[in-house]
This record gives sequence, C-alpha cells and structure tokens, in this order.
Amino acid sequence: MGNLSSLMFPLLLVLLAVPLFLSARKQKKAAAEQQALLKSLVPGDRVMTTSGLYATVADASDDETIDLEIADGVVTTWLRPAIREKVNPTTDVDETDAVVDDVEDAPAADAEPAQQDSKK
Repeated sequence: MGNLSSLMFPLLLVLLAVPLFLSARKQKKAAAEQQALLKSLVPGDRVMTTSGLYATVADASDDETIDLEIADGVVTTWLRPAIREKVNPTTDVDETDAVVDDVEDAPAADAEPAQQDSKK
C-alpha cells in the first residue's frame, strides 16, 4: 500500500503538467502565426479587424500602425494588433449590400409588434 501512495503524487503532477504544457505550446504557435500575418500585410490586402470592420490595407510601411481604407478615399490609422485576419476578396460578402438588406428587412419603428401565438 505504501508503494502505491508514493507513486500517486508524481503521477498526479504529470497528469496536471501535460495539459498545461500542451496549451502553452498551442498559444505560442497561435501568437507566432498572428505575428507572421501582421508582418506579411501589404497594400491592397483585404483584412478584418478585431472589431469586425472590413477594410483594404492602404499603407503598411510603419511597424506599429497600419493605414486602412474603409471606404473610397476614407483612410484610417490602426494599431497592427487590431488586424484579426486576412480576408479573401473573392469570397467576401459585399458589406454595403448586407447593410442595405438589413435595413430593408427591419420593421418600421412605429409598426405594431406582431401578435404572438399563445399555444405552448
């Protein structure tokens, strides 16, 4: 019985240490991929920010900031870490069409709410 209890503590440490090691390794890999993405941005790339804004890279010459064109002729400056991902322009949905569709589908503010079915 004494032999089993002396092995229990080291086994418990191993069982706790392995998941911690694997998660730290995964986070380090994700951070390295994000840094590579930020360094690879060039003017003309289509990106999405962490806040969900789609834009086109206008100037990427500064190491800390990046200029994004959010509409024709409207260029804003962002910190590089605000870029979440590069977006493929061929599969990207035209945001202006999506916004117009949402506005057209929205009920009027003065419209009466629809009657709910009382069956439950």
